[in-house]
Amino acid sequence: MTRLTGRALRLTVYIGEDDIWHHKPLYTEIVHRAHTAGLAGASVFRGIEGFGASSRIHTARLLSLSEDLPVAVVIVDTEERVRDFLPQLDELVTEGLVTLDDCEVIRYVGRTDDTTKTDAEGKKSL
Repeated sequence: MTRLTGRALRLTVYIGEDDIWHHKPLYTEIVHRAHTAGLAGASVFRGIEGFGASSRIHTARLLSLSEDLPVAVVIVDTEERVRDFLPQLDELVTEGLVTLDDCEVIRYVGRTDDTTKTDAEGKKSL
C-alpha cells in the first residue's frame, strides 16, 4: 500500500463523458494507467452541468437530455510521481483541461480486505 502524508500534488483532468480511447471511456484508461503507474489513487467525478473550450453547455437536466457530461479525474500523489505520469496524459488527452494544484494530505488510509467490522468494544462482526 502506498503511504502518503504531507505535501502532495493534485492532478485534475477535465474531459467529456463520451471521450473515448480505443473503444472504451477515456476516464477508464486514465484510471487504469494511474493504477499501473502505482499512483496513490484516482477518482472519477461526473458533473451535472458545465462547459469548456467549445463554449457548448452540457447538462443533465431532463429537458436538455445532454450527453457528454463533464467528467473530472482526480489523482493525488507526490509531486515527482504525478509529474512522471504527465507524459501519459499527453498521449491520451487530445481535448480537455489538465490542472495541477499543491495540496496537503492529512489522512490517507485504505480499506482492508477483511470483510468483518469491529464494534466499540473491539468485537468483530460481519
